[in-house]
Amino acid sequence: MRPSRFFLLTLTLFLLLSSSIASDPTSNDAQNDDSDDLEQLLALDEQEDREQGQEQEGGGGGGGGRLSEAEVLAKAQRIVLELDSDNTKRVIDGNEYVMVLGYAPWCVRSAELMPQFAEAANSLKELGSPLLMAKLDGDRYPKVASMLDVKGFPTLLLFVNGTSQPYTGGFTAEEIVIWARKKTGVPVVRLNTVIEAEHFLKKYHMFVIGLFEKFEGPDYEEFVKAATSDNEIQFVAVNSIEVAKVFFPDIKANNLFLGIVKSEPERYTLYEGSFEIDKILQFLDYNKFPLVTKLTEMNSVRVHSSPVKLQVFVFAKADDFKNLLEPLQDVARKFKSKIMFIYIDIADENQAKPFLTLFGLEDSDSTVVTAFDNKVNSKFLLESDPTTSKIEDFCSGLLQGTLSPYYKSQSIPNNENASVLTIVGKTFDDLVLNSPKNVLLEVYTPWCVNCETTSKQTEKLAKHFKGLDNLVFAKIDASVNEHPKLVVDVYPTLFFYKAGDKGNPIKFSTKMSSKDLAGLINKHLKGKDQVSKDEL
Repeated sequence: MRPSRFFLLTLTLFLLLSSSIASDPTSNDAQNDDSDDLEQLLALDEQEDREQGQEQEGGGGGGGGRLSEAEVLAKAQRIVLELDSDNTKRVIDGNEYVMVLGYAPWCVRSAELMPQFAEAANSLKELGSPLLMAKLDGDRYPKVASMLDVKGFPTLLLFVNGTSQPYTGGFTAEEIVIWARKKTGVPVVRLNTVIEAEHFLKKYHMFVIGLFEKFEGPDYEEFVKAATSDNEIQFVAVNSIEVAKVFFPDIKANNLFLGIVKSEPERYTLYEGSFEIDKILQFLDYNKFPLVTKLTEMNSVRVHSSPVKLQVFVFAKADDFKNLLEPLQDVARKFKSKIMFIYIDIADENQAKPFLTLFGLEDSDSTVVTAFDNKVNSKFLLESDPTTSKIEDFCSGLLQGTLSPYYKSQSIPNNENASVLTIVGKTFDDLVLNSPKNVLLEVYTPWCVNCETTSKQTEKLAKHFKGLDNLVFAKIDASVNEHPKLVVDVYPTLFFYKAGDKGNPIKFSTKMSSKDLAGLINKHLKGKDQVSKDEL
């Protein structure tokens, strides 16, 4: 189901469920015994399941007995207990495990997460999990939200015997189920038969498979430790080579094996290290992402925290990317675990614009390929057509360290007759660092509140010192121009680049008056072979 359909469906269910709770005159009685209420709902679901099964056997129902998406979601929503100011403390204190989703009806991300949360609740129920899934409208019950430490929307929290811990997993239904089961005592799923393995294979898109002669011993213990420590991936343990081959057909080992399986072209990855928790977790960190990862708000934290520090970003329209995906996967396979490949829909302003702005390409609507070396905070731009061969060469240069870092620059301006020269990234070397003259440089940005005042001072000083051949006044817009030797954190900033010592610019205070600045400039001009000007 597309996110937009989830969004509309969820909002509808929110309104229906909320209105039924608010208008039910018997709701106060129901709140006195939440556990009975939940049992009644579950009993209702079980009755529906039986009726559905009978319809399937009899061939009725018109659609082969299949529930519609709305019916599946509505059923799942009923499993999630609605918290309020009356029942929250009793529910949390009265259950060993409670997972709470703090949401707001107006929050888009809450609406996106709610169907996943409900689906996870349904799956956990089928698995016999002791975890109670609950949700709280933090906008309607702000005091309860504050008591639970819900500070934003959406927020997921797990309460174990009344004590909360933050949620650290992913945000799909599958990821919520995996995290929840691990935190409630099931870090590893043991499978004993081929039928169990085939059923499991239909439900999980990524998992770790471990083959052991026995479910005991040092190797198995390290496997379980890694499973418990990891927050994202389901671990499966088997002790039969026939069962293991359901997951990993080309398995060679007979009694000890570990690998990761993903539902994508690079489906199988074999682990060849020793069975130690740190090494297993490191293997997962470098191999858990697909060959090309689509960046979303839901997975952005996981992507940016990846230990793979070389990252290539491809910005493209969705239709254009469909044609690029397969050849890009072929390129990514050659740099697997060394370079992370990330796709962003260029039409998604929230995701694309912050990155493209770093290159001055925020208005671009054609395919853009960039890269980042997060070890040294450098960025790179593929400035030729993004063909497969050019992207591969670009990646090779990134890996070998032969690419030149990219620095933003405006087009070279015409400074003829200008009293204050306009410097851009491309002219910084020639007009500032390599100039034989003294240079007073104003570094500003368009959004800087105090920059206009400093700019007027610079213009005034330029007119005052007009005629001195050994002094140049200049300005640079740091929002669209960069240079490796121009590092500024505060705007505006004034630098005085002294002739003969351009490597050590002198920082002038922007709070000084024009008269004091003129005096300071004169002071630095009175050195050997310098010509000064009377003060203002």
